[in-house]
Amino acid sequence: MASKKITRVAQLKTTDDFLNHLSEIGIEIPFKNKLSEVGASSLGQSYTLKSGKIIGNRFCILPMEGWDGTIDGRPSEHTKRRWHHFAISGAKLLWGCEAVAVRHDGRANPNQLLMKEEHLPVFKNLYEQLVADHKERFGSASDLLIGLQLTHSGRFSIPNKKGEREPKTLYKHSVLDAKFNLPDTHRPMTDEEIDELVSDFIKAASLAKEAGFDFVDIKHCHGYLGHEFLSSTNREGKYGGSLENRLRFLRSIVKGIQETSGIAVGVRLSAFDFVPFKKDESNIGIPSKISGPYSESFGGDETGVGIDLTEVYELLEHFEAMGIELVCITAGSPYYNPHLTRPAIFPPSDGYLPPEDPLVGVSRHLKVTASLKSKFPNIAFVGSGYSYLQEWLPNVGEAVIDNDMADFVGLGRMVLSYPNLPEDVLNGKTLERGKICRTFSDCTTGPRIGLLSGCFPLDAYYKKMPEAKTVKTYKKEARL
Repeated sequence: MASKKITRVAQLKTTDDFLNHLSEIGIEIPFKNKLSEVGASSLGQSYTLKSGKIIGNRFCILPMEGWDGTIDGRPSEHTKRRWHHFAISGAKLLWGCEAVAVRHDGRANPNQLLMKEEHLPVFKNLYEQLVADHKERFGSASDLLIGLQLTHSGRFSIPNKKGEREPKTLYKHSVLDAKFNLPDTHRPMTDEEIDELVSDFIKAASLAKEAGFDFVDIKHCHGYLGHEFLSSTNREGKYGGSLENRLRFLRSIVKGIQETSGIAVGVRLSAFDFVPFKKDESNIGIPSKISGPYSESFGGDETGVGIDLTEVYELLEHFEAMGIELVCITAGSPYYNPHLTRPAIFPPSDGYLPPEDPLVGVSRHLKVTASLKSKFPNIAFVGSGYSYLQEWLPNVGEAVIDNDMADFVGLGRMVLSYPNLPEDVLNGKTLERGKICRTFSDCTTGPRIGLLSGCFPLDAYYKKMPEAKTVKTYKKEARL
């Protein structure tokens, strides 16, 4: 099995081991051999937005759903614990904490948080608790920036019953419709239905502003509805075809926000995408077969497995014109090409073994973000894909900031197992090996089978739950 030949990062014990391995697999990743002294690292430098708001350092916590809210969309105690960890992580930019649906039919699972007027008090409490926790830990929260990610899950909506999709799509997709068993009778959303959804986003943004959040992220990544707009070249009407039309959804939301709450807008963007991948006879991921040019991957080169950033550059020009300053770069979708989104050695239980050394995926993330940053120096870019670096994350992260390849190092699943990693890095501490995420993917396997998300292998809080045993059993049966 080819994937067994992959050398795991945890086996690369020294700097030479790591750099020699990069050379052997033929990729480049920026790396700082000797980290800066405490207080001198670029990771600890502040960043000033055009508004004058100061973000205290270059660590960002990426939004991660916990699948652990209440059925009516409020946070549970599990949710509050997770957000507490984000607040005391040491990062000064919290990008949404997790995806919050703007209406019920857009929830990715029956336990996803939901923004509506009657929930305003709980979201206000969430925000205030984040600020209070951060201030208690670090003495001040004046340089902390907190956003709320707003979303509609589109074709991946499961609002009512676990496992039962109730998809909302924008066009007939040549591969995904069949992959996710969309019936021939399925009807994509009408322009009028999209108009109503635009209003829902604007209302949700107003509530987020009232709750205290500093900005909202209008989610355009990972195959969810905002992302699907960007690939709607085959859709007719005012929301499809030209990039100008495909941007109408976002542009209408931003215009509405500017005319109402005035809250700042950021975008988490899948800057490139590939065709869906599937298992071969050895369980290794291979791209789906396509006939002719594949035009349904925004940022793709129409081969289905290559990158063309031409439209992405054009998109970012529009972002600047709309006043969007914060952009978080990610890739693909965890639903159909997870190795692209989250480089990992261990796949989700229903996924496939990595078709490449995951460090190739890390390098891809870094290079694309750096390319965008070089062309748009006035946009504040957050990078993703760092977790698989494990012990070497500080060395790569500092090199990225030193070389102006991104403005912030985004941490996702890594902080589920190691919530105070940014604080430790900034204080010059050696990382605690027992807390480092090894990309076992239990935190994604849980949600795949309808459970909450958490680090079952390394976090004692989740390890003692009955769900931990369920995940372990499921993974074992899936391997067999």
